Amino acid sequence: MSKIKVASLLARLPLVLLLGSSVFILLLAIVPASQPYSLPAWARVWPREMALPFVDIINAIVGFLKSTPLLFDITFRDITRAIASSIDVPLDFVEGLLTAGFPSLGLPSLPWTTLVGLAFIFGWWLKGARLAFLAGGCIFYMALFGKWKLSLVTLSVVLVAAPIATIIGLGIGISAARSLRVERITWPLLNVFQSLPHFSYLIPVAIFIGVSHKAGVIATILFAFPPMARLTLVGLQGVSNEVREAGLMAGCTARQMLWRVELPSALQALLLGVNQVVMQCLAMVVISSFIGAKGLGQDLLFRLQSLRIGQALEIGVAIVFVAVTLDRLTIAFSQKKPYEHKLVGAVWQRFPHSSVALLVVVVTFLAAALHPLGQSFPDEWTITTAPLWDSLVRYITVHWFDALSIFREGFLIYVLIPIRSTFQWLPWPFYLLLVAATGYRLGGFKLAALVAGFVLFIVFSGYWARSTITAYMVFVSLLCCLLLGLPLGIWASFSERRAKFVMLVCDSLQTFPSFIYLIPVIMLFRVGDVAAIMAVVIYASIPIIRYSIFGLRGVASETIEAAITSGATTAQVLWKVRMPLALPEIMLGINQTIMFALFMVTIAAFIGTTDLGQEIFRALTFNDAGKGLVVGLCIAFMGLTVDRLGVAWADRRKRQLGLV
Repeated sequence: MSKIKVASLLARLPLVLLLGSSVFILLLAIVPASQPYSLPAWARVWPREMALPFVDIINAIVGFLKSTPLLFDITFRDITRAIASSIDVPLDFVEGLLTAGFPSLGLPSLPWTTLVGLAFIFGWWLKGARLAFLAGGCIFYMALFGKWKLSLVTLSVVLVAAPIATIIGLGIGISAARSLRVERITWPLLNVFQSLPHFSYLIPVAIFIGVSHKAGVIATILFAFPPMARLTLVGLQGVSNEVREAGLMAGCTARQMLWRVELPSALQALLLGVNQVVMQCLAMVVISSFIGAKGLGQDLLFRLQSLRIGQALEIGVAIVFVAVTLDRLTIAFSQKKPYEHKLVGAVWQRFPHSSVALLVVVVTFLAAALHPLGQSFPDEWTITTAPLWDSLVRYITVHWFDALSIFREGFLIYVLIPIRSTFQWLPWPFYLLLVAATGYRLGGFKLAALVAGFVLFIVFSGYWARSTITAYMVFVSLLCCLLLGLPLGIWASFSERRAKFVMLVCDSLQTFPSFIYLIPVIMLFRVGDVAAIMAVVIYASIPIIRYSIFGLRGVASETIEAAITSGATTAQVLWKVRMPLALPEIMLGINQTIMFALFMVTIAAFIGTTDLGQEIFRALTFNDAGKGLVVGLCIAFMGLTVDRLGVAWADRRKRQLGLV
């Protein structure tokens, strides 16, 4: 036997051993527990009493930081609360400017007409009439539907949290780009931070800051800065060597190279990071209502808890309007190009938008001084659609009750319960060996050890049983997303018009805060696993649709023409040419769908699931930082396992197809 064959067999031996062991364990699991050669109980589900003391260790560290003086009589919690108190200054200023006024100075807040006018002009300056009417209409909607104060409180949180999170992320990204050692430490931490569920940020903030409005702002900042750090690092690493060499030849110092060469060259990535920070802030500001953040999120949670669906939906629409407007404004700002030629003429001709904005401010302030209508929108003029939505809920309850009940019960009995039972029945060593074998096949020992370590943490944390429930819900949601999203993506990919329309819908849905998706499923399916999975499907179908369209439309036209010239039919071109070449992108979409599903499953625990999300809610209720962080890491490691395997497979497939 040749040396090459021997080396090949030795390379495959670990994979064969891992797969063989997983099959052997699966066969042992079939043997009844009463037989002496069956799997022991600890090999099926790791007992909670044998769990490693991760929770106790974290709680001990938290207790030490809470009560042990570090310097004189100052504890770590005293330091964090002192730092957090600095948020009060910009927060009070922005809230005073937008909604509360400055009573000590005898100054009112900005009139509602001023804000509507400035939003209109800002949108016009960025991208013309369409964005102007969207921005101005969003502000007017808040006044017309009686959500003025709540909306501006939410907006003030975003306006304070987003710049701070951007500065923190920018600093971390620059530091990581400057030092390989910092990058090696930072990148894995950023992966974990972005994989942690929203609620995992709330518990330590509640402990070290307290339950208050500013605590919600701090949680929002902590949740929002990782995307900025990642995109800053990626953007700076993407600056070409030629650009850097040109800067060196021009005599730039290290500081000048950063601020005048590298950061301007990475501007598009940085502006995309700002957009992501804004959207993350808006997503988190709703959830941070659990620890005292005021605004639309707090009101939405109250309406959902009391099942006032009509009012909740109206508030949800307001949040969606704010999200869509901020998303479009930040994207337009990132795409805004400077004028190629300097305008000449009078001041109002050189600065037309600024001149009109100044005129709007003067006119609206004069109007506010002359009549109360100019300062605040009259309450008696506000309208509400809540009765309409409540009537719709009653209509659905009366007329669709039987059909929805049949679907809900059938889906639960014949689909969900069998799949859940299977996931809970499979022993944890089977999952461990299967994941390790997949990691070894795709990326060798390093990837196998990494993903196996993730699984072992979940096993020894003591939350394996809850994790299998989360895994089953994500699995069922993924199947439904594939059945919905993949055909829709294929259909849209055949036409430029279809693709633009579907992508527009996906972009709009992606800006919705996650809690919004709970409203329609509660209306239709009430609370429970069926409602939770339907909410996950609506939320998590977006990536698979987007990536399917992107991958299928990204296939080279020359390749398609060659297939057609060879006599291939439309179906053959799709399944034998376009789908194989687009499969790496589609797999990345599936990967993102799983990550979205994990996030949404956690939030769906709000309507009655029994998975890891419910454990995080319990930890939040009792301020149990150890439990909250460990459960959050279990969810994060589940997501990172899928992410690492999915990315490794996509990279491998692209190399095989010669795409990289």
